Amino acid sequence: MIHRLGRLRRLCLAAFVATLATGAAAQGAAATDFPKRPVRIVVPFPAGGATDLTARLLAGKLSEAWGQPVVVENKAGASGMIGTEMVARAPADGHTILVGITTHIQNPSLYAKVPFDPYKDFEPVSQVCLSYLTLVVHPDFPARDLKEFIAYTKANPGAYSFGSFGIASSSHIVGERFGRMAGLQVTHIPYKGSAPMNADLIAGQIKVGWPDVSTATPYIAAGKLRPLAVSGPKRAPMLPNVPTLAESGFAGFEPLGWVGVFLPAGTPKPIVEAVAREVIRATNHPEVRAKLLEQTLVPVGSTPEAFAKTLREDGALWARMIRDAGITPQ
Repeated sequence: MIHRLGRLRRLCLAAFVATLATGAAAQGAAATDFPKRPVRIVVPFPAGGATDLTARLLAGKLSEAWGQPVVVENKAGASGMIGTEMVARAPADGHTILVGITTHIQNPSLYAKVPFDPYKDFEPVSQVCLSYLTLVVHPDFPARDLKEFIAYTKANPGAYSFGSFGIASSSHIVGERFGRMAGLQVTHIPYKGSAPMNADLIAGQIKVGWPDVSTATPYIAAGKLRPLAVSGPKRAPMLPNVPTLAESGFAGFEPLGWVGVFLPAGTPKPIVEAVAREVIRATNHPEVRAKLLEQTLVPVGSTPEAFAKTLREDGALWARMIRDAGITPQ
């Protein structure tokens, strides 16, 4: 009897090991065969923006590397949630890729109903690039730096509004939180994107705004907008003379905007690693880096592990910033 039990245990162990080996071999084969057909990149925002540009730069290089068509599809709406949910529900085989932005981890704090879990429903692949925000004023605003801006705005309570590039956007969150921390009475005016906000800033329709550095830099260089501070843990490379909010005494604005790549949860690890390898290679390609920098986007190209860490840390920071800004879920 004991002999039979021992033999049974050995057979079960052998079967278990064989199953593991078969599974590992299957995953390895899946990565070797990948991709088996055309790949689609879903961008959950309209064509023409920084996210779309980044996705199309990646698509070109991924197609070259894989010898398969890589098609970009724009599925905009609901603060990126429509296209993002589409990827969450797609087969976890690597053939549907999400190129998303910071709203991916902000939305759970901004909306009462989010149709996916930004962490559990996705495999992080790589953080591609970073984007800064900047506080700018119209050139005729009587303030040359942040200290003067706060003093003048406080001396004229309710006289000024600040523009953002959208309700519940990073621009809105940072603008509201800064206003509260500085004790300012300013009204939020949301726009549908940075372009119309910048147009009104330049025309003097509004005097204060929080655009992304990417769209504001040409107007700053032309003297049409004056930057007073930037978000982030250190100064923006494209605006090295503009201090951070932290340098100016306002801590807690360290998280930056980013563009990142995700796959549906459950995608085999060898495929995640294969996609990450090519995304990192593409991000570091001189042509791609140059085009990102032209848009004042700072290239990164992180590993899946590093991006997962960023998501966890930034998610907690943005949640706190949203609470401190007094923005309640819609």
